[in-house]
Amino acid sequence: MSRRIISVDAEGKVQSVEAAGLSETRERLAELAWLLDSSIRVPGTRFTVGLEALVGLLPFIGDLIGVLFSTYIVSEAARLGAPKSVLTRMAFNVGLEGVVGILPLAGDAFDAVFKANQRNVKLLDDWLDQPKKAERSSRAFAIVLMLGLVVSLLLPAGLTLLLARWIWSSF
Repeated sequence: MSRRIISVDAEGKVQSVEAAGLSETRERLAELAWLLDSSIRVPGTRFTVGLEALVGLLPFIGDLIGVLFSTYIVSEAARLGAPKSVLTRMAFNVGLEGVVGILPLAGDAFDAVFKANQRNVKLLDDWLDQPKKAERSSRAFAIVLMLGLVVSLLLPAGLTLLLARWIWSSF
C-alpha cells in the first residue's frame, strides 16, 4: 500500500494529494536547479549564475558535464511519470542549452540567461500541480517544434529545387 500525503485548507477542503516522498523529490530538484542555474550572485547586480555556467567555461567537457546534470532532472521527471509531451519539452530545453553552450563565451552567456534547469523544474511542478494544462501546453509546443523542423527541412530542399530548375532552364 502506497502512502499519500493529503493537504487540506482551514475549511477542511482537500488541496492536494501527493505520494509520500514526492515533496522531498520536488524540493531536491528545485535546489539542484538553483545550484546549477542561480546560486552565485554577480556582484553589484541582481543577476545570478550557477555552477553550470562556470563549468561551461571549460571548452566542450564543461558543456557535456552541464548536460549530464540537466539530464538528471529530466530522468527524475520520467521516474515521476511525466508524460512524453512534458519530457520532450524538457529535453528540448536541455538540448538547446547544450548545443548553444558549445559556442565559446556566447554559449556561456546564453546558459547563464536561459536557465534550462529551473525551466524544467517549473515544467515538472506545473505538470504535478495541473497535469491537464501542462500536458496541453507541452503538446502544443511539441507540435510547433515538429512543424518547425519539417519546414526547416523542406524549405531548403524546395529552394534548392527551384534554383536547380532556374539554372537548368538558363542553359
